[in-house]
Amino acid sequence: MKDNLSLRQSKTDLRAAALARRNELSPAERETAARSLAAHALPIEQPPGLCVAGFSSIRSEIDVAPLMQAFAARGASLALPVVTGENRPLTFRRWTDDTRLVRGPYGIFEPSSEADEIEPDIVLVPLAAFDRAGHRIGYGGGYYDRTLERLRKSKKITAIGVGFSVQEIPAVPSSDHDARLDLVLTEKEVIDFRST
Repeated sequence: MKDNLSLRQSKTDLRAAALARRNELSPAERETAARSLAAHALPIEQPPGLCVAGFSSIRSEIDVAPLMQAFAARGASLALPVVTGENRPLTFRRWTDDTRLVRGPYGIFEPSSEADEIEPDIVLVPLAAFDRAGHRIGYGGGYYDRTLERLRKSKKITAIGVGFSVQEIPAVPSSDHDARLDLVLTEKEVIDFRST
């Protein structure tokens, strides 16, 4: 019990420090970083019919819209996550510029129930902090850990953590239920964990 409590406290402190660094970035730095994400050559196959799940960026998160547009320009279909309940995995609904968006339980825009549900091949994962071992700290709800676990049981997916380079930390305290990322993409580089 004590170890679990200290792990949570450690993650809370690391999350707060990484988010403080993220919050200090200027609007110009954020805009340049978002464009840089889209310009990276990714070490992944992008066959016809590929579905990429992004997310609606909130607060000071890096804007993934240019990256999603780059995937779409190469023929990928796009999806956004939908919160279906507390302590439940996310589902994904198809998204285009014409898709009607509604505010979900946390005030984040997500496709309405009119949009088709879809299982993505690539999941862009928001994060508060990450390390060079493929671990991330999210916002504490465990939604992406549960989601990646569910998806990986049914198909091969690629989970790409997306954030600013200032969110890197030396080591993320992790436990068995924390889903590991396949890659992390920042404005500066692509970090590939698949061979480690």
